[in-house]
Formats: sequence, structure tokens, C-alpha cells
Amino acid sequence: MSAETDAEADAEAETETTGAKLFGSWATDDIEFRDPSTERYITVTPIAHTMGRHAKKQFQKSEISIVERLINRLMQTEENTGKKQQSTRLVREAFEIVHENTDENPIQILVRAIENSAPREETVRLKYGGISVPKAVDISPQRRVDQALKFIAEGTHNASFKTPTDAEEALAQQLMGAANNDVQTYAVNQKEEKERVAAAAR
Repeated sequence: MSAETDAEADAEAETETTGAKLFGSWATDDIEFRDPSTERYITVTPIAHTMGRHAKKQFQKSEISIVERLINRLMQTEENTGKKQQSTRLVREAFEIVHENTDENPIQILVRAIENSAPREETVRLKYGGISVPKAVDISPQRRVDQALKFIAEGTHNASFKTPTDAEEALAQQLMGAANNDVQTYAVNQKEEKERVAAAAR
């Protein structure tokens, strides 16, 4: 009886030590950030569905888990609008593929992918007497994260829509490619293109 009690106590202690995990598998407390400018806007929590509690608060999207923000981004296509359960399953399966291929925490891969595909500059159009002139401007950290998520979601959609590639496989490839800063990856390619156009407009 005492042995069983000790075993139960050890299990409870282990649960308290490890804490909650995203999808019951991935720890969120040892994530490393390489870009200090976007660190404040990349929130990592074990919650993947907040039921829209931040929807009506301005700039509160940065308080939502970055994984849920990715899930929400994947829903923003004509075919997937409102399909949150489907998008959540897609991200969960993509994370498993990433872990199998890299043997790393897929949340860490996601954070690295966002940091590598977040553009630092873009162009705006200024009008001088009826003439539009492109001007390079710095991008705010929050918009950098938004743009990175947009590029990853677009790359996933382009690679999987009307192709033999499964969506979860396409997402996993996007995340791993962006985490490795591979220019062949859609997200990194779009970032480089934005910065190239901005450099020409300085």
C-alpha cells in the first residue's frame, strides 16, 4: 500500500513539475528567442483555443498563444473559413511531423520560423502633387509577427491546394524550411522580396 502511495505522490510531483503541455505533448517553458524585438509579441502558452476572449480588445492578439494565431491564420481561406477543429488537427499533425524529422520541440521550430520570416522593412506609397513615390519604412514588431504568420499560412495553402501534398505535410515543410532560413521556402522568400523592394526604395 505504501509503495502505491509513493508512486502516486511521484506522479503528482512530476505533473506539477512539468505543468500543462500544448496538445498534451509539447512543453512551452523552455522556448528560446533569438530576436529580442519580436519576443514580446510571440506568446507561448499551452492553450490552443481561447474562445475569442481577446477578439474585442485592441492589440490584445499578442496575448494569444502563437500556435492559436497560426491556427486562426490557416482558417483565413475560402475553403477553411470557420473550421477551427480542422485547422487545430492540421497543426497538431504538422507538429508531430516536425518532431519526427527534427527531433526538436515543434513550438521552438515555429518560433524560429516566425523570427526568420518576419520582414524588417516594407514600402509605402507617398503622394507628391499627384505622383506616387514608394518609400521604405521600418515595420513594427507586431506587424512583423503578423506578416510572418501570413506568409507561413499562404505558403501552406499554395503547396497543398489542388496538389497531392497533404496540408499537414505542407505546413511542416514550411515551418522546417523557415526555421532553417531556407530561401526556397515561401515565407522566407516573401520576406526577402519585401526587403529587396524596400532597399530599392530607400
